Amino acid sequence: METTKITGRECDALDIQHTTLLVIGSGAAGMSAAVAARRAAGRSGKSCSITLLERNARPGTKIRISGGGKCNVTHRGAPAELLEKGYLRQNEKRFLRHALYGFANTDLLDLLHSHGVETEERADGKIFPSSGDASSVVLAFEKLLRESLVRQLFSCRVRSVERQGKRFLVTTAAGASFTADVVLLATGGVSYSRTGTTGDGLAIARSLGHSIKNPSPALAPLYTLKPSAAALSGIALRSVTLVASAGGRSVERRGDLLFTHRGFSGPAALSLSRDIGELAKSIGNVSLFVDLFPEQSAPELEEQFLFQARKSGAQMVRKYLQRCPMALLRGAFTLAPHGTLPTALLPFIMRQAALENDVTWSGLVREKRLSLLAVLKRFPLGSVREVPLDQGEVSAGGVSLSEVNPNTMQSRIVPKLFLCGELLDYAGEIGGFNLQAAFSTGWIAGTHAIDC
Repeated sequence: METTKITGRECDALDIQHTTLLVIGSGAAGMSAAVAARRAAGRSGKSCSITLLERNARPGTKIRISGGGKCNVTHRGAPAELLEKGYLRQNEKRFLRHALYGFANTDLLDLLHSHGVETEERADGKIFPSSGDASSVVLAFEKLLRESLVRQLFSCRVRSVERQGKRFLVTTAAGASFTADVVLLATGGVSYSRTGTTGDGLAIARSLGHSIKNPSPALAPLYTLKPSAAALSGIALRSVTLVASAGGRSVERRGDLLFTHRGFSGPAALSLSRDIGELAKSIGNVSLFVDLFPEQSAPELEEQFLFQARKSGAQMVRKYLQRCPMALLRGAFTLAPHGTLPTALLPFIMRQAALENDVTWSGLVREKRLSLLAVLKRFPLGSVREVPLDQGEVSAGGVSLSEVNPNTMQSRIVPKLFLCGELLDYAGEIGGFNLQAAFSTGWIAGTHAIDC
């Protein structure tokens, strides 16, 4: 028996009476769930039918564009390391623990390797397909779905899911109806809506009695009220600390920062975007600053400057900063593992510190030195105008974690309803953590869905 693929009007015309398990959403979580369900059925000797509905014309739309089309599929490390590094909120870390141990990154990689996808690990721990092509991951799962005898129906957007006695009635936007013993929601969040993630699953979960935390941006760029100067667009700062401040509260993140024509992107900005969005919503205006020398305190940096003044008083401060490593060892130049201050940024630093471009160390009086130190440790980047929800790599918010059993992904509200992936109220850090969580929660959900 081969996997059935039905699309468009064919799907609308079908009169499918019943399926054992109906999976809604053919992204990372949904595909993983369908494959896991078939394997669980095989182990238990159960005879069952598995149907997968997808609103798009093909599976894995968001996977195909992830990582700039290269697909950062997971991250290096044992499950405990992934939990510590990739999920910063304790309740989310606790919720994902069973899933990440139950279907670890090594399990995902073994599955991909066994279906022709070789992977490579980068120095920062991110793992990608060696081909650099995200579609290879989708193709591997398509093969797995065929092997798993999963019936796939495309261009079938689900409009409603109702509990009717011991079964579910599922209706599509075009009027086609399905019944199922078990329903598994894996429709994703609301970021990148052009991929089909427009919150359908959240509306369905709410209609079935689940509490929904309003979606918010995560891993999103930051748009500022006044965009950076055109001369800075495209400039990257390596391993700095980005600080967001509002109403006496502040949050910060260490990482690379990229100036854009609208504001800021790069790992530090993306990672901090969720916190910034929440600050803006609860307090209001959020101001951004960057610590250009995060490995040194202001007194330590001042000591380095005083040493340089004694050594080379006639040297222009600007020339020194142009060559200055952003991770200094006291009293000496070292290799610059995090780079040097970008030349394009120096005029803005000097202007912000109220220094003449040609000032020398010997001419840098204490007041001016302290001004320079203050700017280097807290360079102002402006105020946040927007953290665009639709531009986030993922969205936070979703189905309340307290209403889902983390050991099975079964709803605590509706029996035989399973929920997994980005539909749930968690969001991981940049680096493959969100895809891994989607595959892991999907796998756990599919494994237990077939045992209901």
